[in-house]
Amino acid sequence: MKNEDSVSLDRISMATLRNLKIKTSTCKRIIKELHSYEKEVEREAAKTADMKEKGADPYDLKQQENVLAESRMMIPDCRKRLEASLADLTGTLAELEDLEQNEGPEIDEARSTIAEVEQFFQTTEV
Repeated sequence: MKNEDSVSLDRISMATLRNLKIKTSTCKRIIKELHSYEKEVEREAAKTADMKEKGADPYDLKQQENVLAESRMMIPDCRKRLEASLADLTGTLAELEDLEQNEGPEIDEARSTIAEVEQFFQTTEV
């Protein structure tokens, strides 16, 4: 019976480790996406300012302002998804720690990603 319990525990921890890798990758992808949107907003804001300065056609300027507004709207959405992804990752890591799985490259990577995302949130309070 003891052997079956250990095999079952191994399966659970392997599935949870796999989940951890997926959730770590998700967090990394979303933070990369968020940085991309922030750069896009900077580019579009500079382009809008340049168009205003040069006295661009009002229609073209309005279109550019719409592009800028759409880019800005993506940032809060991305932050919410990152917050949810961080919560998922933290929960999965806690599950593994409850199973006394505290070591390994996946766990180190998850901890590093959690620290990176938390640092990001601290430096970019809205």
